[in-house]
Amino acid sequence: MGAPPRLSMRDALRWLRRGHLGTEAEHATFRTLHSASLTAPELRQGLTSESAERSARHLRNLLGVPAVALTDTVATLAWDGRSGHHERDTAALADTVLESGNTVVRDRRDFACSDPGCDLRQVVVSPLVVEDRVVGTLQAFTSSASAGLVRAVAEVAHWVSGNLELAELDASRTRLMEAEVRALRAQISPHFIYNSLTAIASFVRTDPEQARELLLEFADFTRYSFSRHGEYTTLAEELRSIERYLVLEKARFGDRLQVTLRVAQEVLPVAVPFLCLQPLVENAVRHGLEHKQGVGTVTIIAADRGGECLITVEDDGVGEDPEKVRRALAGDASVDSVGLGNVDARLRTAFGDDYGLVVETAPGVGTKVVVRVPKFAPGVHP
Repeated sequence: MGAPPRLSMRDALRWLRRGHLGTEAEHATFRTLHSASLTAPELRQGLTSESAERSARHLRNLLGVPAVALTDTVATLAWDGRSGHHERDTAALADTVLESGNTVVRDRRDFACSDPGCDLRQVVVSPLVVEDRVVGTLQAFTSSASAGLVRAVAEVAHWVSGNLELAELDASRTRLMEAEVRALRAQISPHFIYNSLTAIASFVRTDPEQARELLLEFADFTRYSFSRHGEYTTLAEELRSIERYLVLEKARFGDRLQVTLRVAQEVLPVAVPFLCLQPLVENAVRHGLEHKQGVGTVTIIAADRGGECLITVEDDGVGEDPEKVRRALAGDASVDSVGLGNVDARLRTAFGDDYGLVVETAPGVGTKVVVRVPKFAPGVHP
């Protein structure tokens, strides 16, 4: 017999909701999975007052206790359950585990109560740990803390910590991507801005209308390139920016620069990393054609390949030493290229190592850069 099919949490919940609940154990399993599925998205936002407020009720249901509190290292973030007057005690209770990092059980000696009707007599306090740092606590208040409840609170706190670590990784990844885009902008801006403004200035006296149109193209291009943008954009937006770039370069090169653009309509909505294609086109113009005698052509093709979009940027310019390209892709800052390594790294981060840049070049034969991106990828959207 083969191995039983493996179900994702979403599939398991769907299966259970359809009525495949026989025993009380199966009912309990459903309730646990359901509470966990409701809590995880909130925790993936990080440990904040908002995420704590939204997840505390589900954590209380998960543990089956009268009240639950979430704290960071200095204050209470959320309380859910009865006897809310004990919320004032949670910050002091958190101090008992912030240094040790161990789960502890405290009783009325640590959180006195003058309400004779309050039955919360013990609390299990467990640390929330991200990258070996205690960032907060999960506190479960109850009338009597059994050994099973202590283990359950510790396990749930460990699960919460795992989701908070994922949130931290997401935030770190976002910061890294933003830093890489800023570095890419720094590489693009000085060379291109100088040449564009020089070209526009040359038309001011001879053709004021052309100068005005070029200035508007320049404004639109820089607005897109230097705006606060998300990690991803659509291929349509990226190509629109490239068209503006090429209009400005054609003003400088005149008839020496020819452009061929072929794009399948089906791939225009595909999500791509912000500013992942414009550097490839700038490299084609700057390194491929700027030093070529006579007319040069840049060809940009975006084709539909089933589940993928295949994009090529090709020039018939002077070509490049393959070893120099290899060093650029490896991130060698001494190589004069506009962000090849940056673009390659961001593509691999977004889609996996199978989706890095493929560069074909040699001295005297031009350069062809191939980019493959999946039409749909988890977590990737404009």
